[in-house]
Amino acid sequence: MTLAVQGDAALKPPVRPLGARLFDLAVWGGVITLLLISFKPAHLERAGLLFTNSQNMREFGQDFLRPDFSLWQTYVEQMWLTIEMALWGTALAMIVAIPLGFLAARNVTPPWIWFPVRRLLDLLRAVPDLVVGTVFIVAVGPGPFTGVLAIAVNTGGVLGKLFSEAIEQIERGPVEGVRATGAAPAHELAWAVLPQVAPLWTSFGLYRFEAAARSATVLGLIGAGGIGQALLDSINGFNYSETGAIVVVVVIAVSLIDVLSQIIRSRLT
Repeated sequence: MTLAVQGDAALKPPVRPLGARLFDLAVWGGVITLLLISFKPAHLERAGLLFTNSQNMREFGQDFLRPDFSLWQTYVEQMWLTIEMALWGTALAMIVAIPLGFLAARNVTPPWIWFPVRRLLDLLRAVPDLVVGTVFIVAVGPGPFTGVLAIAVNTGGVLGKLFSEAIEQIERGPVEGVRATGAAPAHELAWAVLPQVAPLWTSFGLYRFEAAARSATVLGLIGAGGIGQALLDSINGFNYSETGAIVVVVVIAVSLIDVLSQIIRSRLT
């Protein structure tokens, strides 16, 4: 009988404290309240127009569904230029993010260092790529280099935050083992911290490269070159058949990048 009672008790799910349940209720209640408040400002009442104006959408999209690949070589060349922009932007971002990631990690640096560095990373992430690109156009002029710099700034802020969080999750055992040998703090970072976070950092870098390849397309709006410029020209010229072809090229390129990055990440784990 005692064993049966103990078995029944073991099958009972754990009961969360009342304070934790009230906190969850407050959080989800707040989210639902915000959704209800923002319903009208977001004009969600217009969702019905998707069905009432569906004929207009079909007529507008007919040219998109008949892509014109007569200039496919040009599109491929421009897409490759966009990938090169994303590659260099991500590389520069990682160069910036590695030292900032160490400085922003709370388990590595004191508060008077990591707090302002984290605010700097917030600033780098918050400013949109288009705004950053517009600032750089004044200095270097329109072209792919402007796109590279815009991607590097925003991606550097994102990777810096991700790198610092990865450092904060490391195991302390290897660090203490290196420290016990009398190694300097720089050696602790190189021999105990970096080997633990390097695979995760590489994975983060690949993810951000995928995102940079997509955001580099939008930078064509400010004259940063690449496939985005061709996409903007086709839209402004109401040549939606060319727009459809460009979109197909972008989708194929991004899909190939995603497959390649997945293969690389799988080799890291």
